[in-house]
Amino acid sequence: MALPHNAHVSAHPCLRAKLSQLRSSSTNARDTKALIHEIATIVSVEALAKALDEKEAGSDTSPLGYSFPVSSISPSHVSLVPILRSGLSMTDAVLSLLPDPVPVHHLGLYREKTTLQPVEYYNNLPYHGPSAAHPTTAPGPSDLAIVVDPVIATGATACAAVDTLRDWGVKRVLVLSVLGSEEGVARVAESWPEGVSVWVGGVDKETDGHGMIKPGLGDVGDRLFLTLGK
Repeated sequence: MALPHNAHVSAHPCLRAKLSQLRSSSTNARDTKALIHEIATIVSVEALAKALDEKEAGSDTSPLGYSFPVSSISPSHVSLVPILRSGLSMTDAVLSLLPDPVPVHHLGLYREKTTLQPVEYYNNLPYHGPSAAHPTTAPGPSDLAIVVDPVIATGATACAAVDTLRDWGVKRVLVLSVLGSEEGVARVAESWPEGVSVWVGGVDKETDGHGMIKPGLGDVGDRLFLTLGK
């Protein structure tokens, strides 16, 4: 299956090796967390290199007294949107790469077991921007929202997140994931072709009858938080 032009799969050899380690059923929760962080870092470096531009932001002075131009990123109004629970495992990797702190807006979504459709149970996007009466209210929609979720299986959850962010008014959405299915990644990329870019560490061909990727990573949230067999 040919992926859309706005879907990108990493070919980094270190990432491929780490993904194999992450797939193993013998990988414990501590190593699972570390591997997701490391893979998310590689994916984020590749994605942000394309999603962001450099801009000059004045000048500063070095310890030797020489003046130099200060670089910043464009767009500067960026937010990070982890999908609970497992998206939390990718948050630190992205934050460590961005030159300045950015708002983190959590979205809680789960898949209903029978229909496999997403259900939103938590949303802390700041829908109310600043006004004359409340000048300190949270700023309006981001120019770029970065959605993080380790697995894109059917794509329904990521699509729901994109729809929510579009309703909020973001200009562009960057979706970062460790692993996706071909169909799921394509579905997310096609949900808003002019506004969405999807970057994943790897792609598997299909999902099973329960909406899980084959061979996949299993339930990443359960693996991270030791809630297997619930």
